[in-house]
Amino acid sequence: MKEYSAEELQNILSQFSVKGTIEAIKPFGSGHINSTFLVTDTDPQAPFYLLQKINHNVFKDVEGLTNNIKHVTAHLKAKVAEQGGDPDAEVLTLIAANKGSYYIKDADGNYWRMYYFMKDTKSYDMVETEKQASETGKAFGRFQKMLSDLPASLLVETIPGFQDVELRLNQLQEAIANNAVGRLNKVQHVVDYLLDRADRMTTILKMGREGKLPKRIIHYDTKLNNVLLNDKDEVQCVIDLDTVMPGYVAYDFGDAIRTIINKAPEDEKDLSKIVLNTNLYRAYTQGYLKEAIDFLTPEEVASLTEGALLIPYIQTVRFLTDYIQGDTYYKTHFPEHNLQRTLAQQELYRQLETRQDELNTILTDVYQSIKQGA
Repeated sequence: MKEYSAEELQNILSQFSVKGTIEAIKPFGSGHINSTFLVTDTDPQAPFYLLQKINHNVFKDVEGLTNNIKHVTAHLKAKVAEQGGDPDAEVLTLIAANKGSYYIKDADGNYWRMYYFMKDTKSYDMVETEKQASETGKAFGRFQKMLSDLPASLLVETIPGFQDVELRLNQLQEAIANNAVGRLNKVQHVVDYLLDRADRMTTILKMGREGKLPKRIIHYDTKLNNVLLNDKDEVQCVIDLDTVMPGYVAYDFGDAIRTIINKAPEDEKDLSKIVLNTNLYRAYTQGYLKEAIDFLTPEEVASLTEGALLIPYIQTVRFLTDYIQGDTYYKTHFPEHNLQRTLAQQELYRQLETRQDELNTILTDVYQSIKQGA
C-alpha cells in the first residue's frame, strides 16, 4: 500500500465538507481491502471522521457502490427513527464532498470517501463472551429485517458473484491451470480436499434456483468487527456496507459463524488452536433468530447451518486461489500469509463438517424455543 504524506492526506481531506480543526490523520482498523484513516479534531467534543480510500480494483463501480450505501443508510435511518432510536448513532453517515458527490478522485486515480466516526464504540476481532455473540447476531438479524422491504432493484452488485461457490471454484480452476508463480505442487493436497466437496457445496445455490430460497438484501461481510458495540457490549451500529446487495440469508449467517464460533484468528498458524465453541454458536443463533424469525421462511432457517459450512469453504477456496495466483487480491503481511489463511480456514471447515448434526440440533432447538415463546 502506498504511504501517504500528511500533506497528501490533508489535500484529500480538504475536498470534503469537514468542520473543525484537524489534529491528526492516522491509519485505522484492520480491513483487508480498503485503506482507512482516523481524522481527529483538536477539540475532543467535535466530530471525528473516517477517511477511506476505496479499493477500486475490487469495487470497480464506485458510483454504484456509493449509491448502494446512500440507499441503504437512508432506509436504515428512516427505520431507526420510526422505532424511536437515534439514526446518527445507529447508522453510518456519509460526508459530502465539496462538489456535491460523496466521493472524490485524486490525481493518481484513487477514490476516497468519508464517514462520521462513531465515538465511544468498540468492536472485536475475536468474540470474548456469549453476550457479544448474541448481540452480533441481533445486529445482523435486525439489519436484514429493516432492509427486507427495500427494493433489491435499487442496488447494484458491487462484487458480482461474491459468495457464488461455482464462480469461486471456477476461479480456483483457472488459477490451477495457470499456476502463475509455481505454487500449485505445494498445495495440491488442499486442492484435492476442496474439489472432493465441491458438488455438496452447491446446495444453497441449487435451493435458490429451485425457488426454495428467496434473495434478500444482505450484508455479505458479517465479521464480528463489522458491528460496533457500546460500552455495555450492546449493539449500536453495523458498519462496512460495501458488499450490501441481494443474496441468501445463509451467506450472512455462515460468515458470522465463521468468525464467532472459533476464537482463533482466520490466519491462525497453530491449527490446534482452532476449536469450535458451540455455546457461542447457540448465542449468536439466539440473537439472530430473535430479530429475524418473523420474516424468514422455514426453508431459510433450515439453510443456516449449510451456510455455516459454505462460507468457511468459500473462504478457503478464495485464500487458496489468491495464494496460487501470487497474492494479487488480499493484503498480505508476509510471503506465505494466504497459505496460512487457507490452512486455518480449511481446518475450521473440517471441524464444522464433522459436527454439522450437532449444529443442526442447536439451530432447531433455538428456533422452536423462540417460536413457542412468540
